[in-house]
Amino acid sequence: MQRNERTDQYFADNKPYSGLGRRSLHSGVAFIAARGLNIFVQLASTIVLARLLGPHDFGLVAMMLALIGFAPLFVDLGMSEASAQRSSISRAEVSTLFWLNVLIGVVLAVVLAASGRWIARAFGEPSLAGMALALSVTFLMMALSTQHYALMRRAMQFRRIAMIDISANIIGSAASVGLALSGWGYWALIAKPIITSALTVVGAWTACRWIPGRPRLTPMVKELLRFGLGVTGFTMTDYFARSADRIAMGYFLGAGPLGYFQNAFTIYNNLLSILSEPLHNIAVSGLSKLQHSAAELKRSWEGALSLLCYFSGPAFAALAVSAHDIVIVLLGEKWSPAGPLLCILAIRGIADCIERTLGWVHVAVGRPDRWMRWGIFSAICQLVALAAGLPFGVVGVTIAYTVTMFVLFVPALVYAGRPVGISIGDVLRATAPQTIAALVAVAVAFSIQEAFLLELPRLLRIPVASVICVTAYLTVVVGVFRITRPLQLAWSLLRDFGIVRLQVNS
Repeated sequence: MQRNERTDQYFADNKPYSGLGRRSLHSGVAFIAARGLNIFVQLASTIVLARLLGPHDFGLVAMMLALIGFAPLFVDLGMSEASAQRSSISRAEVSTLFWLNVLIGVVLAVVLAASGRWIARAFGEPSLAGMALALSVTFLMMALSTQHYALMRRAMQFRRIAMIDISANIIGSAASVGLALSGWGYWALIAKPIITSALTVVGAWTACRWIPGRPRLTPMVKELLRFGLGVTGFTMTDYFARSADRIAMGYFLGAGPLGYFQNAFTIYNNLLSILSEPLHNIAVSGLSKLQHSAAELKRSWEGALSLLCYFSGPAFAALAVSAHDIVIVLLGEKWSPAGPLLCILAIRGIADCIERTLGWVHVAVGRPDRWMRWGIFSAICQLVALAAGLPFGVVGVTIAYTVTMFVLFVPALVYAGRPVGISIGDVLRATAPQTIAALVAVAVAFSIQEAFLLELPRLLRIPVASVICVTAYLTVVVGVFRITRPLQLAWSLLRDFGIVRLQVNS
């Protein structure tokens, strides 16, 4: 009985309560801050590893990770989203989902281990066979923590999740750097996901004391599986579309050019993941509690999306302006070809960060089937872009993907919001001013940098150019569009966390 009482919070009904909006905002700030620390650790280890290893080492690992990166999506099978979204769920149902996750993880681990030689022959790189065998264990590790993470998300215990992620990342990164210093080459890069996934399992089971029971295939479990398959339909097609660039570049252009792209993409994706992944989890958990009130869900969605755009836009704009300097300062002169790639990717991020939110509504209103259909359409568009850009090399592919993202992000959100009455006007009102301001800021900052800042040392030019970029952004978004609500909200959150304090004169 005591064990059940300790885990009752994970199985409480998923419904709105007083202070939900504020708690979601607090969770978002805390989770993003933790994610930022995680990214700092990730970047710090990448900087060290980039100076110890070469583009070929990173290219080899990029090939393998692009091939197996689908594993978390397939192991999860959308069932963590199902557990977090459902209005009510039982221990028996979650236990069944857990054992299904484990079964999938075991099967995928065996398939990957057996496919190593074929992968090595296909890419002409014998070392890929050993990588496949070593990385196969991570599939099982992912399966063992999936439902525990889902239950903590359902209970909105995002600080616990953040602490687990940070601890596993720090230890995994330290081990990776230690192996690189010891001369292990690309194996240092392979060791990190293995160590991190194992530590994640330990942390998840320690934080969430729920113990899975025997599986039972009930009508509700079948419904959860159908929901999960809809989510997986999107995430799998989206993954393959987004990974096809690295697979194609590795096959047609080789490990060297891919290595430059991979490290540029790593820096870009770290900034993107600070916002997109934690906010997806929080938004789905929060909006799912409003699934029976379309008007309230729509209002909360618009406010959250506008807030995200307001702060993500200038962040990616500043990264675009300083991309080349950042690459050389962080990774060294030998990585200079990655600078222009990071610049293009950062411009893409202005739209990509917005587009990544389409799952908020699809999952919250219980329509993963629509999410899957959009994923198929989007994947086709991205593959066409890949085919168009590949003849022009790595830069051509990066530009083609960026243009495609700007074309798709508004239709993606309009399609996602149709079941709850979200129109193109709603989407443009929440995103257009910030997007326009971010693009104007990039143009202004680049012009000033080229005219006046080229003689400055790189370490000084990066902050100066960033300040100019943010100033230009605020001039447009506040001075022209008169949008100040996100700044007021950010200030109130800083007061809530005690970062700033009002001085009251007696």
